[in-house]
Amino acid sequence: MSYLEFYQIREHPFSNVIENRFYYGSAQHAEALLRLKYAVETMKGLAVLVGDIGTGKTTLARRMLDELDEDRYESALLVIIHSSITTEWLLRKIAMQLGVPSVSEDKVDLLNNLFQRLVEIHEAGKKAVVLIDEAQMLRSREVMEEFRGLLNLEVPGGKLVSFIFFGLPELDECMALDEPLQQRIAVKCRLKSLPAEATEEYVRHRLRIAGCEREILTPEAILAVHMYAKGIPRLINTVCDNALLEGFLLKRDVIDKEIIADVASDLGLNRQAV
Repeated sequence: MSYLEFYQIREHPFSNVIENRFYYGSAQHAEALLRLKYAVETMKGLAVLVGDIGTGKTTLARRMLDELDEDRYESALLVIIHSSITTEWLLRKIAMQLGVPSVSEDKVDLLNNLFQRLVEIHEAGKKAVVLIDEAQMLRSREVMEEFRGLLNLEVPGGKLVSFIFFGLPELDECMALDEPLQQRIAVKCRLKSLPAEATEEYVRHRLRIAGCEREILTPEAILAVHMYAKGIPRLINTVCDNALLEGFLLKRDVIDKEIIADVASDLGLNRQAV
């Protein structure tokens, strides 16, 4: 028997694997999404969202990608996994994501093909949007200058392509590498930790989506989750997942604040909460 069977839940409610079904649109996430959509709808060119580790940047990026209507947008999500990328690599990835049929190794040809593709997208009545996740990894002035060059491609009414950067607060330093690009930021959002009320809604939302039909965490337990996790969604998931496992091992029908405290201690979160 697993804790799913013990608590009569269909699936794991607190996995840190990103699934849109579990998306919780807190007030700040909903507002950020509206602001970013405004940026691409009005063809502003560049928007930025920053937030600390675990606050939901990647979740929001995936949500935005899914909500961009395919009939109106040619959109793509590019995840930066290391800081040593070249401008050529970046341009090739963007070109491939936007559907350039033949990606040239020659930079001049590549830029020309990408421009032609962006014009095709525009003439088809659509808007090109590229979401860049983990954008704080873009630590090269040359890369930032390349983005500035792409943002110079315009048509009457706006830019031929919009970029949305998602990253840690260090992204501010990366943007400062190229002041003209930094000045082109049309919309900027910051994600913060969830307040206590939103943490409770978040926990209950995920349990409900997973098929839980009863209260298995007391209000005091959820408040303890918020305290130890400091309102950070990723840590909330980790604490709650471990608490359900601990409750199952102890054969407790309801998770109380003492179980949360024990789990937090095991995870080393009790020291951070002090």
